[in-house]
Amino acid sequence: MAEPRREPVLRLMPGPADINANGHIFGGWVLSQMDKAGGIIARHHSRGPVATIAIDRMEFIAPIHLRDLISVYAEIESIGRTSMKVRVDVMAWRDSGAIRIKVTEGLFTFVAIDDEARPRAVPAERSPIVGRES
Repeated sequence: MAEPRREPVLRLMPGPADINANGHIFGGWVLSQMDKAGGIIARHHSRGPVATIAIDRMEFIAPIHLRDLISVYAEIESIGRTSMKVRVDVMAWRDSGAIRIKVTEGLFTFVAIDDEARPRAVPAERSPIVGRES
């Protein structure tokens, strides 16, 4: 599978502490990276703090191995009055980039919050952000 035609929000390599008993990367580790990437995009668009309020969908497609280089992509799918749905895709590069495979995808909902952690309005227009196609 080809890598998405956009820049990753995060690129990282899991370490030995991230491996489960089956020799693959913990699902919770992957979920955490996806939440971080989605939060970066949502925060940038809303121009301030955000909180994850839902993971509408999450699918593990293939396992992540110890030496995989992970690219996490995120883009805003829809915008509400105070919330944003962010699509997050994770690609793994294996064997020094010889193999590229989509390993995970999900849809996260973030709400923009003010200084007292109450929902606040977000801009309706999409801003140019990290992770969008160039």
